[in-house]
Amino acid sequence: MHCVKCKIMYKRIEYQTIKTRLEEPKRFIQVVMGPRQVGKSTVVRQVLTDLEKPYQLFSADNVPATNSAWVSDCWAATRTLMEIKGYKSIILVIDEIQKISNWSEVVKKEWDDDVFHNRQIKVLLLGSSRVLLEKGLSESLAGRFEEIRMTHWSYSEMKECFGYSLDQYVFYGGYPGAAVLINDEERYQQYIQSSIIDATINKDILMDTPVGKPALLKQTFELGAAYSGQILSLNKMVGSLQDAGNTATLSGYLNLLNECGLLCGLQKYSIDTARRKASIPKLQVYNNALKTVFTPLTFDQAILDRKEWGRIFESAIGTYIVSQAFVKRFEVYYWRERNDEVDFILRKKDSVVAIEVKSNTAKSTLGLNKFKELFKPKTAFVVGDGGISAEEFLSMDLNKLF
Repeated sequence: MHCVKCKIMYKRIEYQTIKTRLEEPKRFIQVVMGPRQVGKSTVVRQVLTDLEKPYQLFSADNVPATNSAWVSDCWAATRTLMEIKGYKSIILVIDEIQKISNWSEVVKKEWDDDVFHNRQIKVLLLGSSRVLLEKGLSESLAGRFEEIRMTHWSYSEMKECFGYSLDQYVFYGGYPGAAVLINDEERYQQYIQSSIIDATINKDILMDTPVGKPALLKQTFELGAAYSGQILSLNKMVGSLQDAGNTATLSGYLNLLNECGLLCGLQKYSIDTARRKASIPKLQVYNNALKTVFTPLTFDQAILDRKEWGRIFESAIGTYIVSQAFVKRFEVYYWRERNDEVDFILRKKDSVVAIEVKSNTAKSTLGLNKFKELFKPKTAFVVGDGGISAEEFLSMDLNKLF
């Protein structure tokens, strides 16, 4: 395992994008969004250090949500510093911006004031709750911003930075902060539970969204994560959760979990939108650590259990697909008709790609052939036994498939 220092030194692909945009003349507000603990703040600090330009960095993490004047205070401090020091331009960075209610209206007011007075303040905003960010951006800041989307670490990144093997990535997923803990199962599990799951649910969802049954939201996540890679009807979920209410509640909770990069429910692929919306979801975590933290098996035990490892493997391939879909902006579905099934259907505009995951030779590919006959996808292939190797697939730029 490589050292922690690597995490600080390692530059993710977004480093270059952020650096280039901050070096350009001031045009748009830059918004870096993505789930917790994927290194958004780290990459921004790396850029600020290397740019050697003046900057001010603020974090809204512990600021009361109702204090929207705080955003204006950050701006005022930056303008004052710029004036006193005689800087021609300065960079203003605000982290966890979505915590502040009405943040987008205040940002719009201050940004427009800078534009009017020709102040060269370049603005970079960071946030971990996609839904709150996007809501604010579309409501108040239309035409004033560009998004830079970050997602979970890929196999290639974890291998290069921490020396992960493929099996380690499949089981432990891609959280850089957890990499140094994987030899101590208990510490590792506590980190995933408290720093990622609890922090996301408590800080990114419950603080900002009225949720009728917080305990149920957490149970929905735990059940969904345990079943990642499998199709599970909401009715069945209602049956196995205490005090579950109805399927509409669970469907709403799945949306919230999706918007903060924890868990999504993929819809069944269909040409008919209404049928798609009414389909049974296929559950999929965004990072396999979120699934395996709920398995009673250790890493060594899981590898020896063929059936369980098959499920973990399929979920790991799915994590890469849904994380890439968030960054590269394509849609992901599954397909099933009677006994025929295809694990993942990717769609961008009119281009469709079908992917079957095979963790062992026993699994048939009849579904893939049937799908090809019916829908004529641009390409269809197997990942795993008898197809593209998992290592190859997990290093591919999935955008190139379209």
